[in-house]
Amino acid sequence: MTQQDLQSRKAGHIALVGAGPGARDLLTLRALERIQCADVLLYDRLVDPEIMELASPRAERIYVGKEVGRCAWPQGRIDRLIVAKARLGLRVVRLKSGDPSIFGRACEEIAAARASGIEVEIVPGITAASAAAASICHPLTERGETDTFAVTTGTCRPGDANPDRARLAHPGTSMAFYMAVERAAVVRDDLIGAGAPAECPVEIVASVSTPQERHVSTTLGALAETIAAEGIRNPAILFVRYPKSLARAIRGISAVA
Repeated sequence: MTQQDLQSRKAGHIALVGAGPGARDLLTLRALERIQCADVLLYDRLVDPEIMELASPRAERIYVGKEVGRCAWPQGRIDRLIVAKARLGLRVVRLKSGDPSIFGRACEEIAAARASGIEVEIVPGITAASAAAASICHPLTERGETDTFAVTTGTCRPGDANPDRARLAHPGTSMAFYMAVERAAVVRDDLIGAGAPAECPVEIVASVSTPQERHVSTTLGALAETIAAEGIRNPAILFVRYPKSLARAIRGISAVA
């Protein structure tokens, strides 16, 4: 062990590690190394148990699961815990499903670590949108059809306004909606109200890269009804595409009419 390693060990270290969408063979090599070397792992309900098996038997495992509407572990409590463990000189891994930088509350944990003078890093992971697109073998962008890809959310912090979805309702845009199952009707109405056609194709991928994965195809106009009829539940990604060819076809129909 080098002198730098000894100093880092003494001061403690926090790694915000992307666990990917589910399957452990989608972990990066860096994520695997951090997990195997961790003294403490904090994980949530979306982290696959097989990933936890990669950690040292001596590592402390702490479940800090959250669900929409129910939260025994508020963010402030998690922040305090990872800092307290790192102050003991431990290597702390905060395992997050997907990628820590995408709707992963990484900003709060980074701020807490820096405020305490503790070294912190982000280890990127495969986000659910990438894994879902790969699973259904449908690229996130398509030459000549979609040249803009947007990652957005259906559920904001209580009291915050909805994202400005009018910016997304343009030909050539492919959209990945996270945490949007229960807000599907609002997403639909916002996009159609901003000019996106009801005929826009939608792919719904639930529980991606797990044995429970499901894939349902529909249209923007029928999105909410399809989710209800199929019993889709979170976690799920909603892919909404507004292809340029669809815009051209609609313009052609309008010109004829």
